[in-house]
Amino acid sequence: MEVVAPDQCEPPAGGSAVTIGAYDGVHRGHRALLARLGADAAARGLDRVVVTFDRHPATVVRPESAPKQLTDLDQKLELLADCGIDRTVVVRFDRQRADETAEEFVDEILVRALRARLVVVGEDFHFGHGRKGNVPLLRDLGASLGFEVDGVTLSGTPEGVISSTRIRRLVANGDVTAAAALLGRWHEVRGPVVHGDGRGAIELGCPTANLEVPPEIALPGDGVYAGWYRRPDGSEHSAAVSVGRRPTFHVDAPPIVEAHLIGFDGDLYGEPARVCFVARLRPERRFDSVEELVAQMRRDVDEARDLLARRPAVPDLP
Repeated sequence: MEVVAPDQCEPPAGGSAVTIGAYDGVHRGHRALLARLGADAAARGLDRVVVTFDRHPATVVRPESAPKQLTDLDQKLELLADCGIDRTVVVRFDRQRADETAEEFVDEILVRALRARLVVVGEDFHFGHGRKGNVPLLRDLGASLGFEVDGVTLSGTPEGVISSTRIRRLVANGDVTAAAALLGRWHEVRGPVVHGDGRGAIELGCPTANLEVPPEIALPGDGVYAGWYRRPDGSEHSAAVSVGRRPTFHVDAPPIVEAHLIGFDGDLYGEPARVCFVARLRPERRFDSVEELVAQMRRDVDEARDLLARRPAVPDLP
């Protein structure tokens, strides 16, 4: 998959089939829309193109209420490539872009950069300054500019449409298993392994890899989880993962992600790590003594080991 900025685009001679959106999480709903795009593009001999943004538009338009992200840009691009996309155009979203009208965006990106012949978006798609752009406007513009528009009904479950917002809510509540059913994969966070306070190995007898996860990434709700730790060499290790503020030792500390690799002994400091969350074992709680905490941690490790030994599959949609 080619990844380019708008000013690096060379319009395909035969034209493009294009979809536009934040595509945070590249979840099962997104993938259904991308499959529709791919089928229509193949039938018409068009390149399959995704237009997305280098950050969530809300971080610029309403930063005080911008949502946490399910994926960083690198992971999003990896997931899009897995969907068979030919080209992803990454648009820098800044104040100038936020003030751009829907008509200006269509002219610059869809017409000039991509020579769009087909645009496939969700039926509730909005874009441009003040979110004034929508599917009816796209159809009106396409009639004069040479592209068709397919407004797709988004995939759903009995509980509602599959959306990034819905998945974020599940993740925040610690229901990573239900989130995985909508994502089509385990929720993953990434970051380098950094030094912590050293208490895990010395005082608790349970060494952990502390991930420095970017603050804009969605963390599961405070608790202990069974999950997978993936190293840069591609190896995967079962892990008991704590997300939270270590209330036995700290008060009002920021949340951290600590992964204990079960049965592993080695130096992980500095390596870029990936942690996938499979199931929540228990909520975080404060213990009255270190001994009580250590006993519970041993039970957590045993439970995580037993659960992961069964190699649970990502759940199907309800």
